[in-house]
Amino acid sequence: MNKSLARELTAQMTLEEKASLCSGLDTWRLKPVGRLGLNSIMVTDGPHGLRKQPEEADHLGLNKSLPAVCFPAASATACSFDRDLLFRIGAAMGEECLQENVAVLLGPGVNIKRSPLCGRNFEYFSEDPFLAGELAASLINGVQSKGIGTSLKHYAANNQESRRMTVDSVVDERALREIYLSAFETAVKKAQPWTVMCSYNRIAGEYVSDSRRFLTDILRGEWGFDGLVVTDWGACNDRVQGVRAGCDLEMPSSNGYNDKEIVKAVESGALDMETLDATVERIVRLILDAQEHKKEGYAYDENAHHALARKAAAQSCVLLKNDGGILPLKAGSSLAVIGQFAKTPRYQGEGSSHINPTRLDCAFDALQAGGVSFDYADGYDSNKPDEANEALIEEACAAARGKDAVLIFAGLPPAYESEGFDRTKLDMPASHDRLIEAVCAVNPNTAVVLQLGAPVTMPWAEQVKAILLAYLGGQGGGSGVADVLLGDVNPSGKLAETFPLALRDTPSYLNFPGGTKTVEYRESIYVGYRYYDAAGKEVLYPFGHGLSYTTFEYSGLRLNRTRFLKGGTLEASFTVKNTGSVRGAEVAELYVRAKASKLFRAPRELKGFEKLMLEPGEAKTVTIELNDRSFSYYNAEGARFAVEGGAYAVEIGASSRDIRLNADIDAEGDGLEGALLPLYETLSAYARPAGTPLNIPNAEFSALLGRSLPVANRQKGEPFNINSTLKDMDRTLIGKIMLAQVKKMAKGMLGDDVDEGLMNMFSAMLAEMPIRSIAAMSGGALTPTQGQGLIDIANGRLLTGVKKLMAKEKKKA
Repeated sequence: MNKSLARELTAQMTLEEKASLCSGLDTWRLKPVGRLGLNSIMVTDGPHGLRKQPEEADHLGLNKSLPAVCFPAASATACSFDRDLLFRIGAAMGEECLQENVAVLLGPGVNIKRSPLCGRNFEYFSEDPFLAGELAASLINGVQSKGIGTSLKHYAANNQESRRMTVDSVVDERALREIYLSAFETAVKKAQPWTVMCSYNRIAGEYVSDSRRFLTDILRGEWGFDGLVVTDWGACNDRVQGVRAGCDLEMPSSNGYNDKEIVKAVESGALDMETLDATVERIVRLILDAQEHKKEGYAYDENAHHALARKAAAQSCVLLKNDGGILPLKAGSSLAVIGQFAKTPRYQGEGSSHINPTRLDCAFDALQAGGVSFDYADGYDSNKPDEANEALIEEACAAARGKDAVLIFAGLPPAYESEGFDRTKLDMPASHDRLIEAVCAVNPNTAVVLQLGAPVTMPWAEQVKAILLAYLGGQGGGSGVADVLLGDVNPSGKLAETFPLALRDTPSYLNFPGGTKTVEYRESIYVGYRYYDAAGKEVLYPFGHGLSYTTFEYSGLRLNRTRFLKGGTLEASFTVKNTGSVRGAEVAELYVRAKASKLFRAPRELKGFEKLMLEPGEAKTVTIELNDRSFSYYNAEGARFAVEGGAYAVEIGASSRDIRLNADIDAEGDGLEGALLPLYETLSAYARPAGTPLNIPNAEFSALLGRSLPVANRQKGEPFNINSTLKDMDRTLIGKIMLAQVKKMAKGMLGDDVDEGLMNMFSAMLAEMPIRSIAAMSGGALTPTQGQGLIDIANGRLLTGVKKLMAKEKKKA
């Protein structure tokens, strides 16, 4: 109904009205067309809570937002492997949007964790596209079940924060389809998000916001997406080309500049009205859908949502180690609790996802509320994480001596990971590592609780008895962790990403974050466990790993047929039994392995999972259905997914390195791999990935890519353009002046006592923002013409540049 009504209303609009709808009214609102009954609607940030700003608006998480329940970050909830939990979290966030009159929640993010260094990994689910896609679809369905839209982001190949607004992601087609697009595809097909957000970056030299291939051919043509494409904030490159490509809505407001460009393009014939109408119809339909589901006076149950946040935090905890069953804590035992994170938890990430929580639990209070007595010591100074304070460490050791158990709360402070910049190392702060080592020396009965958004090295892992990974657990994380520590909740989380032993072991080590212009995805499909398994490389903790307070037995794997036929399905059934003495949940993981492939492939790939809650002694039978995609690879020559015929194994495991059951099956193939063999026979580095670090030769990557490698870095004397950043221009006088102004502006906006992580994020974002985006997001303070004037000055055309800079002042006079 709304689709036909949108068409009727669009037909009644003037050209100027149509063009005006193609950009935002301001930071968060769409423009209205009052005479046609189309109201302004609001979109706002997620993805793990609602960040609605009632007054001064920004997209960086700087200004105050209304209180909302802060659920665990995606890095945490991914470890739950629980589709139903993600649906319930989504439904709860949808209810909060209803109360606050928000039409679209901007999330979830399904970008793949190519490197553990990505500063925004806490917002993303996994290194595995199957898991990421399944959980994203569940979250989207939950939000949209309440009549609230979502925005699946950041589409696509946006896997780093460094130069994210301008970098060219150089990735081969097979890796693009199998790894980096697959989660988006699953979420679109299973959940139909109301919107998809296109990313800042370029792919194959073209900005995604300009790409008809990505926004129309793949997204709408191949996957059947029926919603609206919105830019990431400031990601619009060429507005007219964006409309042609299928980019519907530019955010935030361009202050009318790009609206006029659209009008001029239609009037000149450069943009046809039919294309513009299709764009406007999608925007109008979004407004109509939002108006239809609006509920005046709606109020959500904050207590129930907080209880859900606490439950989600507990179910997402991963017990990495538990020697001697030191956890759960024994009643009546003496205990020391150490680490400032126990009192002031690290519970969410920095940047546009930063939520103003309705309340905040801490483990210190939750343990006391659970009737636990303990001695406490700070252990480190959170304001100086890189400095090991020996006095605080000695105080911690004194508290730990002679205790039956010691809990240390440690991890990564906000300054270490954030939107806007990437990490440069996997290490935890020196003060945290030194504390753990010192306490273990006086009391080996030590358990470490980690609060962080991404993997770290653990040089002390062999010294501690237990490690409980809490990730960023949201506002209920402190109580959720206490529930696990006290045994009220049996941990059931499994790792959604691999924890490597060292940074040099990661497959993208030599190519992250890349050059000043490009980042090369030379590792191709070898991301996360796909690489570690293929290279036979030891890891700290493997993908899918997670312990329990009980034990589970797997048995009876049966396949319902002996040969998989193209276009058909295969059912794998098996039984899981709780062989321990306490109730618990187990995540059973199904992997598919090609036993004798002629192509380079990962040893195994996750293709199914189920989470089972079992009472002591209880057994349940699971059936997981597989299809063509479960056995396929992407054939770049044939431009489609294809099945290579031959022998496969269906494996059931408790992790990617703990396979409990397996069964062989033969698969009927498409026979398309033959055309690839002449190329693949020359790719020895991909056939046998090895070495530390992984080093793929130029010639092999270029051959796999199918073209010459683009220039990775800016060349000396290369002219600046509207897509150049302040960092690019830092050796020019105007660049130096502008960078100094940016730093001054940052200090003025944030204040002298600002958190170091927030300052790092803000400074990095502004330095790496292209001039066109600075103009677009300046609220009219810098016009596109003036931005071009700065470029002219940087390129040595002083008079031309000054004239353009003065254009606004002349207009005012």
